[in-house]
Amino acid sequence: MDHFLAAQKESRLTRSQIQKLIDNCDITVNKKKSRPAYKLKLNDKIIVTIPSIKPLETSPENIPLNIVYEDSDIIVINKPRGLVVHPAVGNYSGTLVNALLNHCQDLSGIGGVERPGIVHRLDKDTTGLIVVAKNDLAHQSLSKQFKNKTVHKKYLALVHGIVKQDSGTIAARIGRHPVQRKKMAVVGTRGREAVTHFQVKARFKNFTLLELILETGRTHQIRVHLSSIGYPIVGDQTYGKKQNEFDLNGQFLHAAELSFTHPRTGQILTFSAPLPEDMDKIIDQLSNG
Repeated sequence: MDHFLAAQKESRLTRSQIQKLIDNCDITVNKKKSRPAYKLKLNDKIIVTIPSIKPLETSPENIPLNIVYEDSDIIVINKPRGLVVHPAVGNYSGTLVNALLNHCQDLSGIGGVERPGIVHRLDKDTTGLIVVAKNDLAHQSLSKQFKNKTVHKKYLALVHGIVKQDSGTIAARIGRHPVQRKKMAVVGTRGREAVTHFQVKARFKNFTLLELILETGRTHQIRVHLSSIGYPIVGDQTYGKKQNEFDLNGQFLHAAELSFTHPRTGQILTFSAPLPEDMDKIIDQLSNG
């Protein structure tokens, strides 16, 4: 059912939004609660109710933002390490959303009370570029672009080990770890499709700097994929080595480039963000032997 509804021309909802509506009983089949995987039958009657936007419960907070670009529809942020994107268990304040609510007059309500304007995310300790929708038109457009894989994201990661291939592709399904439920893992046919392309930018003694391009955007995708082939990211305490040679407070993973179509003008926008200073110093240190 979720595939069918998302494919309708008049529908501006993504599959994840549809699934949330189904979970909240805002979408029914033949006046009964259903599920996203329900197989539609001839003459089924689907009723979709779009609930009114709830007032925001997340409070604005005066948190500095590194704004790369902003207009009336979107805002592009260079996110620092340690900043959580949206409120969740354990982080109800001090997030990017709290900062955005203080900076912007309005944010798209489609993301719900806790995720206004958020169309994609970066892990807490991943640095770099993230785009946020300031209104519903922008939110719908950007969500569709992410769904159709027309948003281009390029990352830089420093990994343990010498990657011998100059370039390659990791295609391995990702899902919840069967035992450690807070972690993700390569889980074979049970997981969701995940594809990561990599290219070697530089090799050092015991380390490799990689450029990565994502075809999909699964939770912890780059970290899980690189760890699964034996090249964990430096500083990644969850999927990598516990020792931290460079005293880096988080993984060496940076969203360096972001490209997408502007929701209103149709212009292709491309942004880049240099490595943070502490990461840049590590590369200098390795380069100088």
